[in-house]
Amino acid sequence: MRNFKRTSKAPLFRLLNYGQRYRSQIWQATVCSIVNTLMDLAPPALMGAAIDVLLKQQDSFLSRFGIQNVIHQFFLLAFLTVLIWGLESLSNYGYDLLWRNLAQDIQHDLRLEAYTHLQELEAAYFEEQTTGGLIAILSDDVNQLEHFLNTIANNIIQIISAVVILMIGAFLVLPIEIAIASMLPMPFILLGSLRYQKLLEPRYDRVREQVGDLNARLENNISGITTIKSFTAEAYERDRLKAESNAYRRNNAKAIRLSAGFIPLIRILVLIGFTTLLVLWWHCSIFGKIVDREL
Repeated sequence: MRNFKRTSKAPLFRLLNYGQRYRSQIWQATVCSIVNTLMDLAPPALMGAAIDVLLKQQDSFLSRFGIQNVIHQFFLLAFLTVLIWGLESLSNYGYDLLWRNLAQDIQHDLRLEAYTHLQELEAAYFEEQTTGGLIAILSDDVNQLEHFLNTIANNIIQIISAVVILMIGAFLVLPIEIAIASMLPMPFILLGSLRYQKLLEPRYDRVREQVGDLNARLENNISGITTIKSFTAEAYERDRLKAESNAYRRNNAKAIRLSAGFIPLIRILVLIGFTTLLVLWWHCSIFGKIVDREL
């Protein structure tokens, strides 16, 4: 495709390069995703502030801002709760609407460009390709973008936003040693993600090839249904289709087995980091008490 140049081997970077024409829509959707992340992280802070008011009354954290009256503090928390939930709902609607419309726009343009490019190829190219394989490119491959842009793109942005916010919060609140320790799992998570992508690519390439073979079998059988009936070959063709479908199912199962382990692996890395953080925090706390006692 003319505007979908292979500027990088990574499909994500090729997609970003192709999406430059939709820069305004991408920025709007990204802002909504980030705002939604901020609003999702806010309720625990509000809950902590409410507990702080209940326990400390006039000496709570909110009293530092000149709000001494406990009733006024709760009114402020109630107002902030309504505001945050309203912004959370509005940003959720915004990113859902924007990402979905963006997915439809990119699909539409990419499908037309792919078909236009296909028409410009030499006739010899079509002799080496199956109809099902070409349909898989124009239909199934392009449609995969809808799932990515509707769900995965937003999830990636929200995860990155949450990590950045938590990193900033850790360095502002925690001792520097503990804050740095809390970041230790991040390189392993990034390296693990890249490694998983490399392992998954050949498996899903095989799935895509199998989709093309399956589509070709269906297309040939449906277009030649009169001939099949004339030779009473229904059972034979059904068995051939069954073999193609089983091959597609087996290759999909291999890819699913590997991809299903991604989230558990990330959780294990996060667990290791969290456990390390707790141990260091406990160690620093005990060490601090010993120092204070000796002094």
